[in-house]
Amino acid sequence: MNPRILAATTGRILRQLRHDRRTVALLLVVPTVLLTLVYFMYVDQPTPPGAPGVFDRVALIMLGFFPFIIMFLVTSIAMLRERTTGTLERLLTTPLGKLDLLFGYGIAFGLAGVLQSTVASVVAYRLFGLSTAGSAWLVVLIAGVNAVLAVALGLFCSAFARTEFQAVQFMPVVVAPQLLLCGLFVPRGEMAGWLQAVSDVLPLSYAVEALQEVGAHPDPTGTMWRDVAIVAGAAVVALVLAAATLRRRSG
Repeated sequence: MNPRILAATTGRILRQLRHDRRTVALLLVVPTVLLTLVYFMYVDQPTPPGAPGVFDRVALIMLGFFPFIIMFLVTSIAMLRERTTGTLERLLTTPLGKLDLLFGYGIAFGLAGVLQSTVASVVAYRLFGLSTAGSAWLVVLIAGVNAVLAVALGLFCSAFARTEFQAVQFMPVVVAPQLLLCGLFVPRGEMAGWLQAVSDVLPLSYAVEALQEVGAHPDPTGTMWRDVAIVAGAAVVALVLAAATLRRRSG
């Protein structure tokens, strides 16, 4: 990769994103609205003495999950449009390489994911009283890494879609199983053996575990850093696979 080309590509994607008001609204407004719904769903739920509130447990995980689902959707469609409009074909006739393009997407949308997580975290902590033992900035960090993972998976899946509708169809295949098996609804250790084995190879499981570590411990733990490294490694692998499968046009 060429650092100058990578920086220029990241800047181009950020400028495009800034001028797309609907996407900006999707990134910044929708998570806050959904978080508000979660708050009013659980605000009156009884909590055993000394146990974390239901909202604290669920909202903490949602702060990491929102960037994942939204970035996957936005990125897969954005890359598909680059192919169908011929923009990608023109770009690849320049010195721009596939890795420069895909890592540029990862950095740009990762930064957007950090901004999204920061806004949602401010609302959760300041407005809804979310309480965690660890720092809110660790939550933002984990959510940002999760956003990069979603971007990488979205870029990889977009290579197999010819229309925007097909790109959206990958969401229940890629996103839904990770949500169900990440430990939000049932602790991973209490799942059937084969479900736990599947959960162990899904990167979102480690993002959720990292968030739970922040919720339970005042200082960063070794488990949290290990989980963050696994999620980041999965994002890099997905970006490399996306570069290997990237096509100039949708055919």
